[in-house]
Amino acid sequence: MTKTTQPVRCQWCGDDEDYQHYHDQTWGRPVYDSVELFAKLCLDGQQAGLSWITILRKQQNYYQAFAQFQPQKIALFDQQDCERLMQNKGIVRNKLKINSIIKNAKGYLAIEAQGGTFSDYIWSFVGGKTIVNQHASSKDIPTESLESQAMSKALKKAGFSFVGPTICYAFMQAVGMINDHVVGCHVYQDCVELARV
Repeated sequence: MTKTTQPVRCQWCGDDEDYQHYHDQTWGRPVYDSVELFAKLCLDGQQAGLSWITILRKQQNYYQAFAQFQPQKIALFDQQDCERLMQNKGIVRNKLKINSIIKNAKGYLAIEAQGGTFSDYIWSFVGGKTIVNQHASSKDIPTESLESQAMSKALKKAGFSFVGPTICYAFMQAVGMINDHVVGCHVYQDCVELARV
């Protein structure tokens, strides 16, 4: 019996099947839906101080707990909702992180109230098109950029929290605003072809 050879992937996903599936199907593929972008930004904030795999495995629980990430509904959450969420074992039970999603929903609504979509607002930090990098190794990939610093500053000003430049950079990589798959990765070319130009 010959062993099937594994496709070459970015190092960070290792051997974990959940991670590999996320890497192959989701990470680096452009997202344009405003609510999906909002959800992803909030989930990236939840991983602060934790590993992304922890949040990835709780993702469905977050969608159930936070009204499918509909900002209009989350913005109405009150103290009672916060207390209820603090009892929810399916999510990270951290008061600051729970409150951050509610704050972010209000920030989202404030941005959209100015006209235009949240998607257009988010994509404006890369001039509306994907930054396609050509890293040979994971070691070459930065943890933040001028674009993620600008996004972080603007989002904080709009009332968002857990949106530091490193979290914003991870978010930009995940939603295809930046293609940071290494050149040798089997998904790299797919993401180049999907890139918004």
